[in-house]
Amino acid sequence: RVATDPTTRLANARAAKTLPTVLAQDSVATLLDGAGRAAADGGPLDVRDWALAELLYASGVRVGELCACDIDDLDLDQRTLRVLGKGRKERVVPIGLPAVRAARTWLATARPALAGPGTSALLVGARGGRLDQRQARAAVHRLAAAAGVDDVAPHGLRHSAATHLLEGGSDLRSVQELLGHASLATTQRYTHVSAERLRSAFGLAHPRA
Repeated sequence: RVATDPTTRLANARAAKTLPTVLAQDSVATLLDGAGRAAADGGPLDVRDWALAELLYASGVRVGELCACDIDDLDLDQRTLRVLGKGRKERVVPIGLPAVRAARTWLATARPALAGPGTSALLVGARGGRLDQRQARAAVHRLAAAAGVDDVAPHGLRHSAATHLLEGGSDLRSVQELLGHASLATTQRYTHVSAERLRSAFGLAHPRA
């Protein structure tokens, strides 16, 4: 007689694999602050990478959505970014002041040195054309390595933004709209991540855990 159902563990393992990986808030701050310092001391590509990382985390957009943005999709006065998501659904997402500062610096001082003639892309590569997803991923990996934090991809910054919003008290529906999820069930994954992080913090810090 089998006392436990072995498929339960398999289901739990599959669920665990689908949960997104997130960075702690202080790790994200370390990465972004490091990117800002590199931008201050470096060249146009360093400024671009700073703007890329700040915009990814601030907006929670997919890397492909950000790479597809043109200059006129960014409104620095209103602090918003317009993106075209899955199913060609347009949404406008807010961005914070650190992302605005990084983007403003990029547009004013660094992009003109890189962008090819007639290029409307918000973010461009070393050859002057639109930044592609592969280049964006490589840039984020470099920033994580330079900052000495856990390796993270652009999607990890998206996951981190969503989790940190929920931990800060944002409601699930608002986070769903920010991320552009068609189904609320997709966004609910982040509540599981937040619960796991809470349990971990409890286990480490509570005297009667």
